[in-house]
Amino acid sequence: MTLLSGSSTADIDAPIGECWAIVADIAAAPGWQRGLERVDVVESDPQGRAVVCDTVTDGKITKVRCRIRIEYSPPHRMAFRRIESDDVDEMEGSWELEEIRGGGATRATYRLAVDPGHVGFMARPLERALRPLVVGGRADELAKAVAARR
Repeated sequence: MTLLSGSSTADIDAPIGECWAIVADIAAAPGWQRGLERVDVVESDPQGRAVVCDTVTDGKITKVRCRIRIEYSPPHRMAFRRIESDDVDEMEGSWELEEIRGGGATRATYRLAVDPGHVGFMARPLERALRPLVVGGRADELAKAVAARR
């Protein structure tokens, strides 16, 4: 059962390359993604991109530790999925970037699905606490990070 899933989208007044540079810099993500406390790169590909990372996220009730694998399709898609965690049974997500307005702007969509495993009566309170943090404003956070770099 996936307890938490959703997406957020924002139109960003910047070319796709600027947005991609921030999305693809996984190690720097805690600097602009609310709740993401730490990313440790475990393995990189020949291009120097992080492909396996250990992450720590503030889950309000507990810290969520997860090892993820990342796949890149520059500059349009970056996807990640859980490969190991004692805190969640399943997790997968992605960033999708699309050129709009003749390439001068970018539509960014963030998607996430998480199955924390058996949480019983805590399912609904957990979903209410985590949804705004994990899914709600991710695309807007990217827009702010892009604007801060300009």
